[in-house]
Amino acid sequence: MSTTKGSLKMQNKIEKFTLHPLEDPRFISTARATYEQNGTAKSWEIVKAHDSVAILIYHIQKDAFILVQQFRPAVYINNHDGLTVELCAGIVDKDLSLEQIAKEEIEEECGYNVPLDKIEKITSFYTSVGFAGSRQTLYYAEVDERMKVSEGGGVDAEQIEVIALPVKEAQAFIFDESIAKTPGLMFAFMWWEQRRKALLDG
Repeated sequence: MSTTKGSLKMQNKIEKFTLHPLEDPRFISTARATYEQNGTAKSWEIVKAHDSVAILIYHIQKDAFILVQQFRPAVYINNHDGLTVELCAGIVDKDLSLEQIAKEEIEEECGYNVPLDKIEKITSFYTSVGFAGSRQTLYYAEVDERMKVSEGGGVDAEQIEVIALPVKEAQAFIFDESIAKTPGLMFAFMWWEQRRKALLDG
């Protein structure tokens, strides 16, 4: 797969895109925080959102990363395209361990059944710190075709396209500004490259 933007296009016809006031939100809530910092009164607009998990998936036989492409309305507002390439990910909204949620997301979005003990934690960090500050926990998993149980694509009317990005193209992909992507994805690629070099030097 080439990393040019044109080669990543999924069928994506967006019509009648309109913004409305937020009523009875399901996944986020908004608030104005007031506080004093070093004796100075301040206020800040905050979005409270769920924490999340994300998984860097490496396909052994393909020597490629398994990624997802989907439409993000918030990105559409800025670039009038809205398609992003991301790590497999999901919000933490179930009474399950983070590893179990990661396992479910891998199967639902990408179609691979990965044993729980093969999902390795990398680290966690905070996202959107200027207005949300949600915590994301990043995992790593290796897959092969024996683990494939479906074509993926998500659940509940999600429209997710599964992409295999050859490892050799990852560096160019990171710096291709024509492709909308997340900081977590770029960090994960850099982590993987550092890990690979350590194994080779080991």
